[in-house]
Amino acid sequence: MSAGKTYVHAGRRRAIFRLNALGLGAVLGTGLGSGNAAAQAPAACALMPAATAGPFPLLAFLGTRAAVRRDIRESRPGVPLTLNIRLQNIDAGCAPIRNAAVYVWHCDRDGGYSGYSNGSNGDHRGGTFLRGIQMSDEQGQVSFTTIFPGWYPGRITHIHFQVYLRDAKGGRAAATSQLAFPDDVVRRVYATDAYPRGQNGTVRDIADDGLFSGDGRLQTATVSGSVASGLVAALNVGVSAGA
Repeated sequence: MSAGKTYVHAGRRRAIFRLNALGLGAVLGTGLGSGNAAAQAPAACALMPAATAGPFPLLAFLGTRAAVRRDIRESRPGVPLTLNIRLQNIDAGCAPIRNAAVYVWHCDRDGGYSGYSNGSNGDHRGGTFLRGIQMSDEQGQVSFTTIFPGWYPGRITHIHFQVYLRDAKGGRAAATSQLAFPDDVVRRVYATDAYPRGQNGTVRDIADDGLFSGDGRLQTATVSGSVASGLVAALNVGVSAGA
């Protein structure tokens, strides 16, 4: 194993240990996602394809109380987006996975990630926007209030996420993947004045993005709502969590 990979895995272990130390169940309470059922995730229950966490996971953020939040916008401009992720245990008849920590992060409308220098997309070191953690409720769901992501060259529009099960598996994420959006939704959003960079001309669709698996069907969210009033995206995430 390379030194770089060793460092990343060690960082994940430290991050999840800090998560457990924070007592997230007590911090978060109950009832997450109960008011955002407008977009229903697909009925399919299958193992979510893995995808790289990418170069901008900011794992040190996982161990902070500021990470535990539903609204991750921090005033970043863009089309409002409610993101609902529902966890399903593929080893137990697709039963909901309760009390799992879900970490999501994505770029802003200009393609920049918080916590890093993004070159032409801005230096955001020290920032924490568009990142957050929630615990799954009794239906296995988490819900985040955010904005529709922007894009950067070579990638389609996407959101990163990791799932951490609250058991003895230590700091290793049970699932690391990325979420995509239907092409027509992406085009409508980027046609608005809220996204001055316009359409992404560097990647045509999900089939041209090598970081997604196959046709990306399992990783593409269903979307409802409108660009004017806000969008609601939903995705079922199948995780192998044991019987």
